[in-house]
Amino acid sequence: MDEERYMKIIGLTGGIATGKSTTATMLRDRGIPVHDADAVVHRLMAADGAAVQPVIDRFGDSVLASDGSINRQVLSDIVFKNATDRRQLELIIHPLVTADRDGFLAESRSMGAPLVVLDVPLLYETGGDAACDFVILCDADSATQRDRGMARSGMTEQKWDAILASQMPMEDKRARADAVIETRYGLEAARNQLDEILDRIMVPDASRNAPARPTGVDRHDT
Repeated sequence: MDEERYMKIIGLTGGIATGKSTTATMLRDRGIPVHDADAVVHRLMAADGAAVQPVIDRFGDSVLASDGSINRQVLSDIVFKNATDRRQLELIIHPLVTADRDGFLAESRSMGAPLVVLDVPLLYETGGDAACDFVILCDADSATQRDRGMARSGMTEQKWDAILASQMPMEDKRARADAVIETRYGLEAARNQLDEILDRIMVPDASRNAPARPTGVDRHDT
């Protein structure tokens, strides 16, 4: 039987308002399959979503919207005020997102995709980087990040501070990432940085022809 072609798995992460979603769109525009963890969560919390009843069971009817979905604004106001509540929500959501991710990877592999991207805001916090051959971090200076974040609907100073406190510091993420896209310089600069990174990732790896699973691009090889 022919040896299965190896598929590289790229992690895409960042902090809140650091340009990760825009970068994910650029990757899709290049024809690369992207699994969007946030989009999966939205689907899970939509009416009849798999997370709706478990979330109601844990947090009560106050988080249920009139259309049968979870009111994410109400829920976020609860969980970002209490670390225990946030952890309980993660215990509900993360296994469901992981199962969806695994299905995406299996389908992409069966279709012969050479490269896929896992777009995960909390990639390092959840240990998702262990499934990746290479991790791209989107970052911006703190002033730019704050300006973007505070412009979002429903954002308050208290909520902003709570979100930052729930995420790994960006300097720690930078130390672990294989490549960093500096998004503060604008879209064109970000596109150029992304193209350079993709060129690095897609260099043929002879180890893929060996029986053992390759390790991908070495970390911190810049």
